[in-house]
Amino acid sequence: MKTPYELIGGENGVRNLAKEFYVVMSARSKAKTIREMHAPDTSEVEQKLFMFLSGWMGGPDLYFEKYGTVCLTKPHAGYSISSEERDQWLDCMDQALDNTGASDELKAMIKQPMFAIADMMRYTR
Repeated sequence: MKTPYELIGGENGVRNLAKEFYVVMSARSKAKTIREMHAPDTSEVEQKLFMFLSGWMGGPDLYFEKYGTVCLTKPHAGYSISSEERDQWLDCMDQALDNTGASDELKAMIKQPMFAIADMMRYTR
């Protein structure tokens, strides 16, 4: 069985997904709330998403190698993230997966684990 990293096309596929995610987020009026949580230039966070997804999908663990941890709750703790923001994020990721041509096999493989991670980010002030 192939890893999600292999199914998406390795480094280039993961990089394209991270880039497309922020393109979708910036274009969707329904994602305005989560877009406003980001700086106008998303290149830095796009790189971090790429690095995280690389390891999370079964490729090189780039995020851990650079930051020494893969704890996602601490960087998100400064934001109010409810189920609404979680769902906005997941919708943007679903659209980015579609836009990059991700296979149904890949989408089915990561859907529940992706939800679990996004759900852990919920934190309201």
